[in-house]
Amino acid sequence: MGEIDDAIERADHEAFTKAPPKTLKGQIGYLLKVLGSAKAVASEIGVTADSVNRYRRGARKHPRADVAARIDDAVRQRWQPRVRKRRRRKAATTGGITVETRARFGYTAPVGTTDDGRFRRLTVHLPPSYAQRLFDASEGGASDQQMRGIIAEGFKEVYFQDGGGRAMGLSDVEINAIDYLDLDY
Repeated sequence: MGEIDDAIERADHEAFTKAPPKTLKGQIGYLLKVLGSAKAVASEIGVTADSVNRYRRGARKHPRADVAARIDDAVRQRWQPRVRKRRRRKAATTGGITVETRARFGYTAPVGTTDDGRFRRLTVHLPPSYAQRLFDASEGGASDQQMRGIIAEGFKEVYFQDGGGRAMGLSDVEINAIDYLDLDY
């Protein structure tokens, strides 16, 4: 996962109406319910089916740190899918998406190209069409660079060109380096 996928995942977690299970037994029980079998859960988290059954029964209570992290990630990825879909649909149709970032931008203009040597801290609300494109790209397995391109295009239209009011000669905007990126929708 890249920076933008991580930001989408964090934004999804903020929408949860109920906290995911915190105990190992609860997490394994939820994964068994969602995935259907101990074998499927085992292949997802990288352990044997016997280990999954021991976790479920409570015979083993403390998995290794890396396994515990994979279990937590697997639960969070699948938790409240309808809530996620509803929020994403709203962002993609009416609400749009707010991108807060500290990044270095480069752009092409009539006088040449620059990669402006300073970081800019921007908070920009992008229209729903960009949210839809970003979600489609994320679900389609697009690279982090492709998703950066979608966000950069939105920044070009909304921030740099102010919706057509300035910098009309600006032909291309790129995000060269990201210090942090956060999304809200």
